[in-house]
Amino acid sequence: MHPMVKPALRRGWRDLKTVQFGMTPAHAMTLGPMDLATGSFLDLLNGTRGLELLREEGRRMDLPDGHVDRLVRGLARAGLLDDSRGGGPAADALRKTKEVLDRLRPDLASLSLTTSTPGDAIGQLAARRSQRVQVRGAGRVGAVLASLLAGAGVGEVDVLDGGRVEPWDVAPGGLPPESVGDRRDESARRAVRRAAPDRPPRRAPAQTSPEDGEPGFSLVILAPRDDVAVHAPDPAAAEPLMTSGTPHLYAGVVEGTGVVGPLVLPGETGCAGCLQEDRADRDPAWPRLIAQWRSGRQRQVRPCDLTLATTVAGLAAAHALAFLDGRVPSSAGARWEVSVPALHWQARPLQAHPACSCAAAERGKGEHLSEDGESHETMAVQRPSEQCREAEAERPAGTWRAHV
Repeated sequence: MHPMVKPALRRGWRDLKTVQFGMTPAHAMTLGPMDLATGSFLDLLNGTRGLELLREEGRRMDLPDGHVDRLVRGLARAGLLDDSRGGGPAADALRKTKEVLDRLRPDLASLSLTTSTPGDAIGQLAARRSQRVQVRGAGRVGAVLASLLAGAGVGEVDVLDGGRVEPWDVAPGGLPPESVGDRRDESARRAVRRAAPDRPPRRAPAQTSPEDGEPGFSLVILAPRDDVAVHAPDPAAAEPLMTSGTPHLYAGVVEGTGVVGPLVLPGETGCAGCLQEDRADRDPAWPRLIAQWRSGRQRQVRPCDLTLATTVAGLAAAHALAFLDGRVPSSAGARWEVSVPALHWQARPLQAHPACSCAAAERGKGEHLSEDGESHETMAVQRPSEQCREAEAERPAGTWRAHV
């Protein structure tokens, strides 16, 4: 192990005995009490020295025996430490491709803020290179979304759509102006290849039937250009995904509203069928309305504000990456919506419906474990301000503690 205090967290002294790591409430911690010698020693935790060399440096600085090991273990438990050589074989392979890693260094720094075990950040970043994602829809939302995923290090991003690029499909970061008239899916795949840091090998359009022996997609994102399909996803369109157990995420723009979610984990969270059943329960006219909207095809260009579409693409890509990195984002069981001009995001919960054939309702409600740390004596780590995420009694400032 080559310990390294996470460089993504800016460091500052609150007083002569207290160090603060990080600036924002979501990630900031304070460490204290700390003597000046230990504070100076933190500068040596930069990933260039192994533990044995760090122990020698500690002896030169007259630190007590075992102090270096206790400090390193404590920083690691508090989530403040990384390992410049950790992450396993896939991470080692990524380090050897310097140009690729340089492109992804901001993403690596961001991942270090959401991982606790040293080496996990680059391990997760390297794992993205083995992921396969398909984006269905190559309009203003889908093409940008696909490019963002490729640029963030996802190894293979396929795009599925029909027709040819229209002038109103063009968007910065997505389909370029010179692609007008070209096949929409091919143009989107070219945009994906341009965005990828290591130019993954070209493949034929994905045909993921079991007979081909190809592995399935880690995630499918449905970003239709049709506004009715965004507002009221057709459960039949996702039936093959439900049958195969493929996680899928919805995203798009309808009129002046952007939508991200739900993220469907088949058999576990609410799906398009649950959404349809729920709406029919709350609005008796819903089946009649949706039948009319789906039956008539509009010839005119539908509204899709460029900045709103880009915002939706960015948030959907963030939710997709969180899922690919092994987390369950807030779009699982909810639809995030934002409308112009107010631009207030709001989450609309989506519960599994007992009448839906997905059977997710039968699994019951999941449990969420508390992540509060346990209080200890001696030197402590604190979050200067903790944001309440649930409706509960207000807690005193600085109550999160970890043994260091």
